[in-house]
Amino acid sequence: MDTTGALEAAEDRVFAALANGTRREVLRLLRDGGPQPVQALADHFDMRRPSLSEHLKVLREAGLVSEQRSGRQRIYQLEAAPLAEVQDWLHPYERFWRARMKGLGELLDRMPDDDPT
Repeated sequence: MDTTGALEAAEDRVFAALANGTRREVLRLLRDGGPQPVQALADHFDMRRPSLSEHLKVLREAGLVSEQRSGRQRIYQLEAAPLAEVQDWLHPYERFWRARMKGLGELLDRMPDDDPT
């Protein structure tokens, strides 16, 4: 696989990881609460630990979390760098929608107010 193909595959893994609500919630928990052991994360979900471990594996393979062992515990930490790639991809769409909303605002400002009296 060439460099471009490898980069696209990495981006696809990030987007695939973010497509799942449970994984997005794990990222939020790590963002808000800092590094956490698996059990602390699992306490937030109504699922068995092996199911959460599968979600963590997907996040790890996408580079969105890292894992450190501390004794028998596995501590997970958010790795936000791949999210910058998502932001770069979304930026043109944000500009598109801002321009559309600005145009809508200007149109609404030109319209006469409805006065029922």
